[in-house]
Amino acid sequence: MTTSLLFICHGNICRSPMAEFVFKYLCRQAACEERFLVDSMAVSTEEIGNDIYPPAKETLRRHGIPFDHHYARQICREDLDRYDLIVCADRSNIRAIERMFGPSPKLSLMMHWAGEERDVSDPWYTRDFEAAYRDIYTACDAILKKLL
Repeated sequence: MTTSLLFICHGNICRSPMAEFVFKYLCRQAACEERFLVDSMAVSTEEIGNDIYPPAKETLRRHGIPFDHHYARQICREDLDRYDLIVCADRSNIRAIERMFGPSPKLSLMMHWAGEERDVSDPWYTRDFEAAYRDIYTACDAILKKLL
């Protein structure tokens, strides 16, 4: 059985694509790629069509995380049915989805999976891509372990 997992952040150019590619990397390392369908999207329309933000790419490269060309997309109502889990980088992402489509039991806060009730800070504003990467890696590792 395949579990579908959607990572969400504000613009889909920093945190959510980092999470998508970190999770895919961890799945390859655990030889369980076939068990997961993984993607990432935005709650906003600001960056639609854009690739991963260059400092986020550089952070992934530094940590040996491979990634593909990426096109930022916005979540739509059908995605709530399409994905088993929708993992949001911060509480504002959850609130935005709930405003657009109503509450869903599929929504969760990324760091919740790592036992912490806090947001992954947005490196677009903090410029601390390493801190965001550490949180994302920790959360993705916890998600994978819990789902396996």
